[in-house]
Amino acid sequence: MSLQQIFQQAIQNNASDVHIIVGKPPILRIQGQLKAIKAEAEVTTELAKKMILEILSEQQKEKLLKDRELDTSYETPDKTRFRINCYFEKGNLGLVARIIPAKIPSMEELLMPEIVYNLTRQNQGLILLTGPTGCGKSTSLAAMINLINTERSATIVTLEDPTEFIFQPIKSIIKQRQVGIDTISFSDGLKHVFRQDPDVIMVGEMRDLESIATTLTLAETGHLVFATLHTNNAAQTVDRIIDVFPPHQQDQVRFQLAMVLSGVIAQQLLPKADGGRIAAREIMINTPAVANLIRENKVAQIKSIIQTSADKEMTTMDQDLEKLYGQKLITKEVANMYMVDGKTK
Repeated sequence: MSLQQIFQQAIQNNASDVHIIVGKPPILRIQGQLKAIKAEAEVTTELAKKMILEILSEQQKEKLLKDRELDTSYETPDKTRFRINCYFEKGNLGLVARIIPAKIPSMEELLMPEIVYNLTRQNQGLILLTGPTGCGKSTSLAAMINLINTERSATIVTLEDPTEFIFQPIKSIIKQRQVGIDTISFSDGLKHVFRQDPDVIMVGEMRDLESIATTLTLAETGHLVFATLHTNNAAQTVDRIIDVFPPHQQDQVRFQLAMVLSGVIAQQLLPKADGGRIAAREIMINTPAVANLIRENKVAQIKSIIQTSADKEMTTMDQDLEKLYGQKLITKEVANMYMVDGKTK
């Protein structure tokens, strides 16, 4: 079986991911569960190498062999896109492919609360989407960017590794730059984005001190900036950004972050009661009270502010889980499994 055929099976089964691992049959992730493709023999070292290398260019093959890792994208003949990660495991080549839907979901389809619309319609500030791998950050980010694209005339610059959703310009100009092809790194791309007349900037991931520092500066200079982090909640997100910097810079960064941060949306994907998956979200808005806690290094108290600020449309993860359970969108067992501070009533 070729990788193309495995990809087709993934598409037909509405899988989110494909795993190619030596010693196992090809595996699909469907509705969050891993399932081996039936009637397929285990992938051998030779077969894995053949399947993976046949979709790579000569330049990509050289990079993979040199760096032992490769992030790229791949498009099938029927225009379905995959985000690809190639790696070595026990000396063997392996691959994980994430299916990127051709259609960008709307904010309505993702059940985004009204406050997220308000955040997206701002002209400046920093909006962070956070959560574990596979929680739908990229999809939510794409929906927010496409809302801007459909509503106003703006120059939107994205920096991604690799490019995932392909945007079709509607009212906005959209420049999608892929790290490794269109720019050397996130840091390099961010340094030069100032001269590309941006109104909105999307940073696929804030990976290191330099990219985080530059992202903060971009938001500080009057741009609307979207970025992602692998953190589980708003307080952890604030701590992660500040802790990246050396101690002598952290007070300055607290003031900077308190000034530019608009909000944090932390999400995770859960099994729906009737099949499929749904996002549960913690939402923090940077009110004066929150900004003051960030400046004074009292980040641990942010959760209390979120819990008591429903009038400002903030919500903790537990509160959102309670709401989803109350609407019968998730089961009690699922709600309790993801609760942080207790059990649902």
